Amino acid sequence: MSDWPPKPQNDQQNTPLNSQQPTGQEWKLLEKVVLVSVEEQRRSRRWSIFFKCLTFGYLIILLGFMWKGCSTTSSDVPTSTEHLAVVDIIGTIAADQQSVNSVNTIKSLNKAFDNVNSKAVVLNINSPGGSPVQSDEIWQEIQYLKKIHKDKKVYAVIGDTGASGAYYIASAADEIIVNPSSLVGSIGVIMPNYGVTGLMQKLGVEDRTLTAGKNKDILSMTQPVNPEQRAHVQAVLDDVHSHFIDAVKQGRGTRLKSNDPAIFSGLFWTGDQAVKLGVADKIGSLQSLKRELKIDQAVNYTIEYNPLESILGRMGASIGDGFATSISKQVQTEQNPHLQ
Repeated sequence: MSDWPPKPQNDQQNTPLNSQQPTGQEWKLLEKVVLVSVEEQRRSRRWSIFFKCLTFGYLIILLGFMWKGCSTTSSDVPTSTEHLAVVDIIGTIAADQQSVNSVNTIKSLNKAFDNVNSKAVVLNINSPGGSPVQSDEIWQEIQYLKKIHKDKKVYAVIGDTGASGAYYIASAADEIIVNPSSLVGSIGVIMPNYGVTGLMQKLGVEDRTLTAGKNKDILSMTQPVNPEQRAHVQAVLDDVHSHFIDAVKQGRGTRLKSNDPAIFSGLFWTGDQAVKLGVADKIGSLQSLKRELKIDQAVNYTIEYNPLESILGRMGASIGDGFATSISKQVQTEQNPHLQ
């Protein structure tokens, strides 16, 4: 008789299910492996916490040094002793925090004037100019503070450059001190504008800008120059220029030795030439001024740009928004009138 299909062996049929469960030794081994794994995870977690705390502490210390380095007064000389109060006008004049702006500069000026131990205020200038609004606000504040503190003279010390908006501010001083090779003046207003209509035709690019208001696209670089719009913008620039001229004449007064219109034409001069024209008063420096006034110490009251504020202010901002804002700001800055 055939043995196919084979019959299951009795030992296979009778094998109990619980015979495949771990034995006592196997349970102990498994428990040991689990405990070792848990201990490793705990140890790893402790090291992770340690390194996180270490990193956090390092950042706190670093930010502390940054904060200390961005203090309001950058001089180690105590303000309780007799000194010259210095306020920097260094770099481009604009509304943003990284530039010379009226908000921080006015705060610095007020602190400089208010300290009873500051015997004079020095505008430490090295700037090509910038915003006419920011320049005028600083100029106005200097004039106001001079009326309040009649016993304190204001000196403008120009380094490499004191041009345009920077000279606007300097003209508020009682004396303007320059280096023989300083570049001084540039009393004028500029508003850059370009035309790309010819290039667009060559590239086959068409401007489809929509506006509400016929002058909304005034001086568009993609459109031919409109004579009426150009005349309007020129009138605006002339008005800003007249404000600049009035401020210089009011600040300098009879010290201007020439009525030559070229002084207000946007030309700039060396320090030597500026003194001859009455645009500046004398050749010198901060050191020579200290010797002249017999005051050994100078305290810088400039409120400096604090990078922490910038970091905190930008947290959460998307890269796309930041890029778009940067491009928009660059385009707007190019087309805004500025003193240069």
